[in-house]
Amino acid sequence: MEKREEAKEVVENEEQVVNPWEVSAKDGGKIDYDKLIDKFGCQRLDDSLIQRVQRLTNRPAHVFLRRGVFFAHRDFNDILGAYEKGQKFYLYTGRGPSSEALHLGHLIPFMFTKYLQDAFKVPLVIQLTDDEKCMWKNLSVEESQRLARENAKDIIACGFDVSKTFIFSDFDYVGGAFYKNMVKVAKCVTYNKVVGIFGFTGEDHIGKVSFPPVQAVPSFPSSFPHLFSGNDNIRCLIPCAIDQDPYFRMTRDVAPRIGYHKPALIESSFFPALQGENGKMSASDPNSAIYVTDSAKEIKNKINRYAFSGGKDSIELHRKYGANLEVDIPFKYLGFFLDDDAELERIREEYGSGRMLTGEVKKRLTEVLTDLVESHRRARALVTDEMVDAFMAVRPLPNMFN
Repeated sequence: MEKREEAKEVVENEEQVVNPWEVSAKDGGKIDYDKLIDKFGCQRLDDSLIQRVQRLTNRPAHVFLRRGVFFAHRDFNDILGAYEKGQKFYLYTGRGPSSEALHLGHLIPFMFTKYLQDAFKVPLVIQLTDDEKCMWKNLSVEESQRLARENAKDIIACGFDVSKTFIFSDFDYVGGAFYKNMVKVAKCVTYNKVVGIFGFTGEDHIGKVSFPPVQAVPSFPSSFPHLFSGNDNIRCLIPCAIDQDPYFRMTRDVAPRIGYHKPALIESSFFPALQGENGKMSASDPNSAIYVTDSAKEIKNKINRYAFSGGKDSIELHRKYGANLEVDIPFKYLGFFLDDDAELERIREEYGSGRMLTGEVKKRLTEVLTDLVESHRRARALVTDEMVDAFMAVRPLPNMFN
């Protein structure tokens, strides 16, 4: 008999709050990921799994794997084991469209998902939760739908294969088999359970309480009969930030009770704000993040003026003691986006020892991020409304496993 996976309560105590809508630590401190793993009940992504990915895909591990950006998982080993036996899987990730443009933190799951799609040659479904943002952000239905299409253009610009990718918005797609699965999930989760998982209160409207099944059921292949008809046993792997884990703990608890595999997850840490890991990237503060719409001049200005430095106050002290790399945002950003391991290690040694100055590190980061944003801008400029329609069309994907 399948062991029940109890959906533990969201991590909210005096030390840190981590849920799909809020991430914060006590007194503005750093998130303790070891405690988060312990509370959520997921596993560390160890080197043996990374080596296994490289062996199975016959390509180097993505920088986000090598550097521990994606650091935790649920049943990723089972996905790899099934893949070794010739059993395919599909990917599922998503975006809550609440802003006109994406910042670099938003790009991370899509950059990694693109790598997984290419490496394993598997199909992908991308959910745009325009209904969620309508309810949580007090946006109109029409504005939520408009933002979903705009965000879809940024997602498509990451390079996804239209022959293997289905992008859908909840307002457009929910119904039929998808809705049937939502009802099955909803019947299995009590009100007390959903309050325990997500922290809803009596002040929250019923739309919020009813939303979790919407994000749960893309984990089940029968929600997409145009893609997986007759293949209801195919497994699902979800790349996401770890704040989304509560949704999928609930989903994994329910899945075997309604006849489905538990979805597997591979989860990332949080991308820090320019002001530091105790800062928060916010659409209300454009200087807290680098956006894909920022010009080269804006990127340079934001990094030089706002990126928190771990360097010392004077050149003399910096040369003597070196930079504190644990808090230095330019170095942390390079850890995400500088692909060259040897160069990053050289910067670690030179900057940490004081031989390299903060200005030099910020200059290198400006070059790296300008290249990234300019490349994305060029790709997005080529995305037409017709391309968006093609990705969002409900159609079979005949070559999705090739």
